[in-house]
Amino acid sequence: MSQDDLKNRASELLAQAGININGPDTTDLQVHDERLYARVFAHGSLGLGEAYMDGWWDVGDLPGMCTRLLAAGLDQGLKTLDTLLAHLKARFINLQRGERAFEIGKAHYDLGNDLFHAMLGKRLVYSCGYWTKAGNLDDAQEAKLDLVCRKLQLQTGQRVLDIGCGWGEALKFAAERYGVEGVGITVSQQQADYARELCAGLPIEIRLQDYRELNEQFDAIWSIGMFEHVGGKNYRSYFETVRRCLKQDGLSLLHCIGSNGAPAQTDPWIEKYIFPNSMIPAASQVTTALEDLFVVEDWHNFGADYDRTLTAWRANVEAAWPSLPESYDERFRRMWRYYLAVSAAVFRSRRDQLWQLVLSPHGVPGGYRAPR
Repeated sequence: MSQDDLKNRASELLAQAGININGPDTTDLQVHDERLYARVFAHGSLGLGEAYMDGWWDVGDLPGMCTRLLAAGLDQGLKTLDTLLAHLKARFINLQRGERAFEIGKAHYDLGNDLFHAMLGKRLVYSCGYWTKAGNLDDAQEAKLDLVCRKLQLQTGQRVLDIGCGWGEALKFAAERYGVEGVGITVSQQQADYARELCAGLPIEIRLQDYRELNEQFDAIWSIGMFEHVGGKNYRSYFETVRRCLKQDGLSLLHCIGSNGAPAQTDPWIEKYIFPNSMIPAASQVTTALEDLFVVEDWHNFGADYDRTLTAWRANVEAAWPSLPESYDERFRRMWRYYLAVSAAVFRSRRDQLWQLVLSPHGVPGGYRAPR
């Protein structure tokens, strides 16, 4: 197929999403290299993302264009060998076991605290904010942390566990506001070092540890934005670990991204450049994995809030870029911009959701009333 034929085919597909090639609208694709069409038809979403990183195309409103693509389902028609390989790899290989469990820490969370400081705002909280009453990112993140504590009904003197504690902000918040003591585990060395410094003087222990090694008792257990790295083959062992470590009258909260679709639909660009060995769970996988272990007391979806969170992160990064080290070169900048824009589009188009599940071992006597 000639380059003109490929361009015509691309133009016809994009028109289904209301996007024109080199058109005047902010969501129209501006092509700088005509090799783009062959690259995308050969490699799908991987080719599109890599071409953006290489400067082959631009668009005025990147999240808006990506939202149109996803809403029109054009990505489903561009599944390539790269997509198939990513799917098979996620489905049949346990990518999160043993040393592999620590790969995400080295590849993503150890990129540099300076980058995450620039992006995340007042607190280093790398998960969806709760925007119900918030007008800015910092307030939305504080509201989310307080929502977690209220849902878990935390009381002074309780011992809590944070699985995937990040930079320690949730534990610090819970210790200062609710008087708890706790343990946080992470697979990122940089996060662990930062969290220990952040939580210094508080009754908090930070460990560089795999969650499967845990075997001790806690009044409450939460995981905020970590389950996406657990992997489908390990969901049952995750919930078995939580069940083993949670007191009989305790509560657990799972905060994670969830998919509307079938399991293991890993995007090859995200897998290669952003979150290696990651997997967005389907609801069917979650419910199967926790059967006979927990009562689902509450299942809360506020996925649309992730669009606002990601948009705020992107604005922060763009504003701070001139002050970041030169080690974050222009290709990295375009990669990071694309990551945040595509992620915002995923939630804006309602392809993925943000779930908070509250779980109890035997059911709360008299019933559980979930705060909002």
